Amino acid sequence: MKRLRRIALWTLLVVAVGWLLLPGCELYPEGVTWSRVALDREGKVLHLTLAADGRYRLKTALAEIDAEVIEATLRHEDRWFRWHPGVNPVSLLRGLAGLVGGERLGGGSTVTMQLARLRFGLQTRSIWGKGVQILRALQLERHFSKDEILEAYLNLAPYGGNVEGVGAAAILWCGKQANDLTLREAVTLSVLPQSPARRRPRADADNAQLATAQARLLRELQGERAVRGDPLEESFTLRAPEKPPREAPHLARRLLKSETRVQTTIDPAMQDAVERSLEDYISRKRESGIENACALLVHAPTREVLAYAGSARFLSDGIHGQVDGVMARRSPGSALKPFIYALALDQGLIHPRTLVSDMRAAFGSYNPENFDRGFAGPITATEALFRSRNIPAVTLAQQVGLSRLHAFLKQAGVAFPKPASHYGLALPLGGAEVSMEELASLYALLVNDGVGPVRLKCSVPSAQLDEGQQMLSPEACYLIREMLRQPDVDSGAVDPAVSWKTGTSHGFRDAWAAGFRGEYVLVVWIGNFSGKPNPAFVARECAAPLLFETFERLKLPWKKPAVPAGLREVEVCAVSGCLPTPLCQHRVRSGFIPGVSPIQPCAIHQEVFVDAQSGLRLPTDDGRAGLKREVFECWPPDMLALFRQAGLPRREPPAYETDTRLTLVDSGAAPKITSPRETLVYTLRAGQRTIPLSSEAAPGVRKVYWFADSQFVGGSTPTEPLLWKASPGTWTVQVLDDRGRNASCRVKVEAVE
Repeated sequence: MKRLRRIALWTLLVVAVGWLLLPGCELYPEGVTWSRVALDREGKVLHLTLAADGRYRLKTALAEIDAEVIEATLRHEDRWFRWHPGVNPVSLLRGLAGLVGGERLGGGSTVTMQLARLRFGLQTRSIWGKGVQILRALQLERHFSKDEILEAYLNLAPYGGNVEGVGAAAILWCGKQANDLTLREAVTLSVLPQSPARRRPRADADNAQLATAQARLLRELQGERAVRGDPLEESFTLRAPEKPPREAPHLARRLLKSETRVQTTIDPAMQDAVERSLEDYISRKRESGIENACALLVHAPTREVLAYAGSARFLSDGIHGQVDGVMARRSPGSALKPFIYALALDQGLIHPRTLVSDMRAAFGSYNPENFDRGFAGPITATEALFRSRNIPAVTLAQQVGLSRLHAFLKQAGVAFPKPASHYGLALPLGGAEVSMEELASLYALLVNDGVGPVRLKCSVPSAQLDEGQQMLSPEACYLIREMLRQPDVDSGAVDPAVSWKTGTSHGFRDAWAAGFRGEYVLVVWIGNFSGKPNPAFVARECAAPLLFETFERLKLPWKKPAVPAGLREVEVCAVSGCLPTPLCQHRVRSGFIPGVSPIQPCAIHQEVFVDAQSGLRLPTDDGRAGLKREVFECWPPDMLALFRQAGLPRREPPAYETDTRLTLVDSGAAPKITSPRETLVYTLRAGQRTIPLSSEAAPGVRKVYWFADSQFVGGSTPTEPLLWKASPGTWTVQVLDDRGRNASCRVKVEAVE
């Protein structure tokens, strides 16, 4: 007993000296690192990383730890924690008495002492080590509050294997966060630090020791609360999961670079559906060289990202799977064309049934071609957009204005590194690179009319979001969605609720498909991160099927969208797209923006006087017997040439009865000179002394005649240029059509040797 009293007095002396003299210190070990956690939109764990030392250690605030865990831990480890100064003299003396008597009477370590051992890496099996532990515990108690000490202990305590801290233990052993545990789970976790090696939850082994320890503690707590126990509690235990939560790895890695805990907008069910769709599709298409794909699903009204797949397989080295394809910038091919048409709708250049020209054209030195190297002739704007014809898109982009298009896309979130002049007319065809994130944001604009970047984190409640500036009218957005809502059995596009567009980059390096179903926007990409091309990367053939398969797997809700108040549906001529006249036999309904959309009476269908005997056309009704009135399509010569090129010849009116038409001045449209141009100076070089003369003529014109000053140059059909052997000087070039209508321009010609 004398020895015991001496030890007790020594202990009290150490306590007193330590309390007064020990300096301040850090609460956590120097250089300690932490796991990072990403949560889904409901606050459940989506992704947990390892700390730098290979352990799962998640820093968790005391307020974020379930009260049941705290109560059970203190009941099991240190029930007097709130009252002692870091060392419990009673427990310590009991432990010392057992040591002297050679029997175990319970441990003497408090929670603070255990934190001291963990914090300073102490060996406490010797009396000297125990003394140092006591001093360190007093040091912690002197400089930190009880809550700070308890929080640090719960963050550093061992919970079996490479798991430290109750935050990581709750996720790995219970599949929950530390503030969402049941009483049984809380009690079971609280007994782990006392014997982490023996009680560690195991998936394929007996956890009897863990079950016994938790049952004993649970009975004690229930006894204090006068709660009746359940026999099943004797066998309750925890099981190790098959693998730690590692969902949405690309997004988690991206966000957790700068944050230790982040709540994402991800919907786990949708994330799983998108990932499975990519995996299943790639597994079927691998023989075609299709090995990688990315996808992004966005809820357009809130701009929240619901699914984020940066590659088909994150852990595949063969496809560089850890590269985040969502952030990579690539050519979008034709995927930007809907925004050209939307701007054209808002500027009154077209409506969905407007005829546009798909013919060979040169825009300065730029000579675009269609993907199929062919031309469709005159087609409606809807058909040109859906069939992704390049010539109409470039023509419309030029009419909209390249600077206007560039500014629109940049304001909508596309980070162009160069000015509009750098991209030129290649911009509509994928001449500038975009990211999948930017493309999804653009297509979301077509759903809810506003502008704004996609949201990856739940940092702002949806109700508080600024809707952003409206960049397109609701009417234009609605019309574009309808223009893109077309079936295509060959592409697997059989869902009538989906509006969609594809894009194939030059050289078959990237295949895109973007679409929306109701309020949801989905963008998919197929290609190689290395940039290696593949003839199989044709978007309509590979990306579109993936888009529709993913939509099918997602089972997204859809209801027919309301028609904007400013939109009307009008009847137009099915042939010309103009307001029908009594001569127009075939008519269709088309969307129309009053005061904006271009509209004029149909001039294609005209009544023609035909002599029944000769079959020739008369300019007027001269009263002769047998005169017939017939309706013909009177197309401009250049449009007729387009139809012929496209293999779609039109029925033309018969020739006039006489050749006196040059003296019949018609009040219709005069020809328009397209070459030469007044704003240019033409330089003639040796061996090249000709300048092409060409014009656009009115319907019914069969021949035009050219003059340079008073000199007759020659005649040609309206669709064929005439080569003028010019000489230096300033000339007045004049064109005269076969109805007597004319136009002229002044041209300067120079010669160099």
